[in-house]
Parts: sequence; structure tokens; C-alpha cells
Amino acid sequence: MIDPLLPPDTAEFARAVRDFAQAELRPRYQEHDRVGRLDDKVLKLVADMGLLGLRAPESLGGQGADCVTIGVVAEEVGRADFNIGYLINNTALVTEVLLNSGTDDQQRQFIPPITRGELVPALCLSEPEHGSDAAALETRATPTDGGWVLSGEKTSITFGMQAGAGLVFARTGPGRAKGITAFYVDLNHESITRSEFHDLGGRAIGRAALHFDDTFVPGDRLIGPVGGGFTQVMKGFEFARAIISLVCIGAASASIDEALQHARDRKAFGQPIGKFQGVAFPLVEHATHLAAARLLALRALQLKDRGLDHRVEANMAKSWAPRLAVQAAHDALLVFGHSAYSDEYPLGQRIRDLIGLELGDGTANITKLVVARELLGRQFAT
Repeated sequence: MIDPLLPPDTAEFARAVRDFAQAELRPRYQEHDRVGRLDDKVLKLVADMGLLGLRAPESLGGQGADCVTIGVVAEEVGRADFNIGYLINNTALVTEVLLNSGTDDQQRQFIPPITRGELVPALCLSEPEHGSDAAALETRATPTDGGWVLSGEKTSITFGMQAGAGLVFARTGPGRAKGITAFYVDLNHESITRSEFHDLGGRAIGRAALHFDDTFVPGDRLIGPVGGGFTQVMKGFEFARAIISLVCIGAASASIDEALQHARDRKAFGQPIGKFQGVAFPLVEHATHLAAARLLALRALQLKDRGLDHRVEANMAKSWAPRLAVQAAHDALLVFGHSAYSDEYPLGQRIRDLIGLELGDGTANITKLVVARELLGRQFAT
């Protein structure tokens, strides 16, 4: 049910997105997993619905939506297709960085192709030896005539096999965070090679390693000031972690809804299995926890919309929601029994996909570390 306390315009849009997602995205969810990529025709449908330009202003072909609306929409899409829900988060995050740090010309050049679904963007931060400790990255950008030369490797890049452009973070100076700069890079450049990962889940989003072999990047693709890249992406990560939480909650809620329906329909010992407390109570507990996690994530986005500090709430949500979602989806599968232990149903795929967000975009320990620094003081969480 769409939250009746949402603003009327947001609730109306959410209902339209739910109808669209259930009709157009859910039937393709398992097929995308089998082929290992998102279909271009589906991406066009998603773009035409306005879902790839939620964060962008109308002047750039977007919706100009607030963060709460983006979160609600991402949850509804995640309920139908987890991986497209993650795409919505990904485009919102890249757009957020471009809006906060890019010039007017850069925004006009880079954002509209994203909103139209012509180009999938990637955020290229993690490296083989530097995942959680992103401030220690080693990919280097060296100044040259007319621009920069990138050398190094990025790994665990979501949409790395399908993305046409990437927001790449590279070292331009000494030290840690203050030596990192952002560039918007054409990932089809001949000097870039891609190595696909064969993952347990999230197969449709094509995680990959990207190798930059003296890749020339024009000077007009420098995003923000030299040395300002790390701060840019960290600010974006905070609200993105709340959106990711809602995508996970949407996928888990779909599994719980399916299990509840099965508990109404399936009979054992002469009555619906939903009458047995051993079946009903775990589903009630998961529905309760998902509702609480949803409120926490939405609170983070409300704070963001008001220009207030939302780090604690966003990181609390990210440390909790993916783990909670995996547990809920797993117990929903158990309600079905052996019939769901096959690819005939999407429940197993949801579990595989959800596990990836226990790892990506901030592990539970990293997000707890952020919260600990805020609650205890930085000296207690080093």
C-alpha cells in the first residue's frame, strides 16, 4: 500500500510507478538475470517514465524530484525489479555529483543523455586494494596538454560492462582524501578494457573491473576542483545509502507479500497454512521490521530535503536494511517450500541480488563506523 501520509503528488506518482513497474518491469526481472544485462528497450521505457532523471531539474530533462520522492519511487521499482531499482539509485547519485560540482556547461552536456536513457553512467571509485578505504586509492591522473591521463584499475564497478560513461575518481596529489579528483570519462575509449565478474547475484547490473591504460581525458571533463573529488562523492553516498535501503525493502516486501498470499492459499492438515503461528508470526515480524526500516530511510531523505545532516539516519538504514531484507526474503522462500527452490519463482533471485547490497556502497561495518563517529566522537571510531 502506498503510504497515505505522503504528499498527494508524491503518492499519485508512486501509484503510477507501481503500476508501470508491475506491468513492464516485473515480467522481465528473471530474464535480465539470465542474459546478464538490462535490455535497452526496457531502459527506454524506464527513461520515458521519468525514472532516470528524478534528481535532474526539468531544464535538463528531469523531474526535479525531492529525495523522498526518489526513495519512494526506488522502493516501488525495487519491488518489481531489484536491479532497475539500483539503476535509479545509481543515476540519482551520479546526477547529484554533477549537479553539485559540475559547471552549467557540463550539466547540459552530461545529464540529458542519462535522463533519456541513452547512456548508463557508472561511479568508479573502488580499487582492488582499496574498497572500504577509498581515500587511499591509487589510480592516477597526470596533467598533460589539453587534459589529463588516467592510469590504474577500478574494480567492483556496478554497470561496468554496460556503462557508457563513468564518474572516475583518481589521485592528483599527495595525501589521502584531499589528493583525489573527479573526472567524467567516456568508457568506450580504446585505452579502457573491461573485465566482467560472474557474480552470485546482481547479474543484470554487470559488475566489472575497468583498466585505464594512459587514458586521455579532456580538461573540460574535470568535475569540480582539483582535490575535491572525495568530498563530492561522500556527500552523495549519504543520501544514496538511504535510497539503496528502500530498494532492498521493496524487494523484500515483494517476497513477504508473495509468502502471505501463499499462506492464504496453501492448505495443510485441512486449513490454510497461514493459520499456523509458525508460518504467520515470522512473516508478521518481517513486515514489522521492514516498516520500521522504511521509516528510518525516509527520515534520512526528509532531512536531506531540508538541508539537514542526515548521515546518522542514512548509515543506520544502510547497515540494517540489506541484512534485514535478505533474512525476510529467505524466510519468505521457506514458506513456499521446495516449489520456490527453483528459478520458476523469483524468490531465490531476490536473495542473491539482495546479498550484493550487504557488500556494496558501504558494508554494514563501514556504515556503523560512520554512525559511531557521530554518536561517540571521531576519536572513538578510528
